Amino acid sequence: MAKIVPLSGFPEWLPAGRLVEQKVLDTLRETFELHAFSSIETRAVEPVERLLAKGETSKEIYLLRRLQASTGQDKDDLGLHFDLTVPLARYVLENSGHLDFPFRRYQIQKVWRGERPQDGRFREFIQADVDVVGQDSLAFHHEIELPLVMVDALSRLPIPRVTIHASNRKVAQGFYEAIGLTDVEQTLRIVDKLDKVGPDVVSELLARDVHATPDQARLTLELAQIQTADASFADRIQAFGLHSDLLDEGLNELVDLVEGANALIPGSVVADLKIARGLDYYTGSVYESVLEGHADLGSVCSGGRYDSLVSDGKRTFPGVGLSIGVSRILGRIIGQKVVTASRKVPTAVLVAVNDESERAHAEKTAFALRKRAIPTEVSPTSAKFGKQIKYADRRGIPFVWFSTDDGEQVKDIRTGEQFAVDPDTWMPSLADLHPQITAGE
Repeated sequence: MAKIVPLSGFPEWLPAGRLVEQKVLDTLRETFELHAFSSIETRAVEPVERLLAKGETSKEIYLLRRLQASTGQDKDDLGLHFDLTVPLARYVLENSGHLDFPFRRYQIQKVWRGERPQDGRFREFIQADVDVVGQDSLAFHHEIELPLVMVDALSRLPIPRVTIHASNRKVAQGFYEAIGLTDVEQTLRIVDKLDKVGPDVVSELLARDVHATPDQARLTLELAQIQTADASFADRIQAFGLHSDLLDEGLNELVDLVEGANALIPGSVVADLKIARGLDYYTGSVYESVLEGHADLGSVCSGGRYDSLVSDGKRTFPGVGLSIGVSRILGRIIGQKVVTASRKVPTAVLVAVNDESERAHAEKTAFALRKRAIPTEVSPTSAKFGKQIKYADRRGIPFVWFSTDDGEQVKDIRTGEQFAVDPDTWMPSLADLHPQITAGE
């Protein structure tokens, strides 16, 4: 048999890692629904021309073709979606007559990007998005609500703390225009690279690509270096002595966001004026976040307000949303054992088999336990009990069930305690019923 060459960028977890993944996804679903978001799932493919309309993404798109199809690009070509925003835009347009607005949607699904795999970056990965989409208008208070949903969801996981870093595109645009930079979109894309390339390179790019003077580059970097846990950033920006209606509007919104969010969940949002989000469809609040102690991983939850991404020419559907890079988080917490599962398998009870003639009785016992939602396995062999216990121990199964001359008994193999039980009434504790995920040592 030929040696199998692994494909990088397509994560496959071992069973214990998969249990961590499932618990994370279950927690996200439950939290999103607590906040009154409805689940949708969209198709994996979109027309390539629709995917390309989002911006400079052509290198990231995986094409989907039949093996015998012609190789020339056609307007009917299909590509795997590289995020969940483009599918959402299309879904809203196609179903607007059947949706209630504001439309509160969450979506947890795989996406595909043809980029170079590295730590935290995959070619196939899971995203978890929440969005609120309005029809023709959308109230600002959703820009406060959405980051809090993500903070709540992530805080329910046994992972390092996540804080949302927020800015506002109106602040950036108003500031750049006030100092004489006219190519706002390119300036935002350059500032978005600050953490990756550093201030010296950003200054060079500003001079080269938007013809910024040394003073303009200095002021742009001074704005980007403002970060506060409260609304004091507004005083620091006003100290520049720059004024415009757009800048003032953005400052007021960012103050409301930081103060409003932290009044509900203290410490949840900080103002960080280097957050630019290079995509040009954001129009208001923008968000990024990092795992505490894992800044090298980059943003694990990001998004923003968009006013014109979704439109049919007659109606506009503004929205605000954030996306969690689930696989990015999982790659770190599983790979570095930041989070571990309490056992390798879902099984809570292993029913021992005295000998093969009694296997039917063991199966009957297992079915009685499963009827009451207790995950149960019957021992694959009728080896000596010591070997059957070792089989359970290797998998982390906490209980072994025995049929004895004195009746049915269960052994907690962690403590060695063994006691008489009734298969129609006995229940393990809630903590033992299903695997738990906890922060690693």
